[in-house]
Amino acid sequence: MAKDKLSRYLILMLKGCAMGMADVVPGVSGGTIAFISGIYEELIESIRKINLEALRLLAKGRLTSLWRHINGSFLCSVLLGIGISIFSLARLMTYLLTHHPIEIWSFFFGLIIASAALVAREVGHWNWRTGISLIAGIAVAWWITVASPAETPNDWWFIMLSGAIAICAMILPGISGAFILLLMGKYHYIIGAVGTLNIPILALFAIGAVAGIVAFSHLLSWLLKHWHDCTISVLMGFMIGSLNKVWPWKQTVETYMDSHGKLVPLIERNILPGHFEQLTGSEAHLWQAVVLCLIGFFVIYALELAARIVVRKRA
Repeated sequence: MAKDKLSRYLILMLKGCAMGMADVVPGVSGGTIAFISGIYEELIESIRKINLEALRLLAKGRLTSLWRHINGSFLCSVLLGIGISIFSLARLMTYLLTHHPIEIWSFFFGLIIASAALVAREVGHWNWRTGISLIAGIAVAWWITVASPAETPNDWWFIMLSGAIAICAMILPGISGAFILLLMGKYHYIIGAVGTLNIPILALFAIGAVAGIVAFSHLLSWLLKHWHDCTISVLMGFMIGSLNKVWPWKQTVETYMDSHGKLVPLIERNILPGHFEQLTGSEAHLWQAVVLCLIGFFVIYALELAARIVVRKRA
């Protein structure tokens, strides 16, 4: 029996590792991986159990009952896997975004297009409400990518807010937490903190993440129950509108100097590959970009196919 439990927790940790890998990459959702690996429903239910009843058990010192109430062994196994994966991949992502930006952004672009297309399938009935919701999502996301500069506050409250908002994507198949961080201008900052083990920053981010995912698990359940199609439409619109942020070829319009004395892009605008070569004197890597975009696109559909196989086996 002990060996069976150990094997179960080891498998859960490996599934958490896969979720962590997805959460590091802008465009891939840890929620999608949770669904494919068959732990999505248990994950949502376990997160929702972190409620007033859990606080009551904690206040009374009934730690064993609390552990059973929140399905602690399950949550800890999954979270441990997520943590291991995130910390091991952070430096790799920083390297790729620094030395191969066109290729990696092209891959992300394909991931997001495919994710948006798959999210559209979840809309049961298209009507004027879902249409307006879609347009609103596109407009809001596009405005954020245009109006919001790459530099955002590094204050404690914004780090916590970033964690609270980004972590919500973990329980939304098709929505990437890393991508949300990218939109908020905090992806590189948090990845850098992970790579250098900046404990104060990571602690603030974790506090916000815990608060965000607990609150959002209840809100998401209510929204999907009462406004399912409109909620999905807004999410889809948000993904479409935000494609502007991950276009591979950009011209830097304005820069700022960070705390290390390095010039960092503040405002950028999208340009065509040919124009990129003329302005920068650098190769546009067009065919590599196209190939990686297609790979990203089909990776998401491969995950969707795996999910269908899981569902059929359960049936």
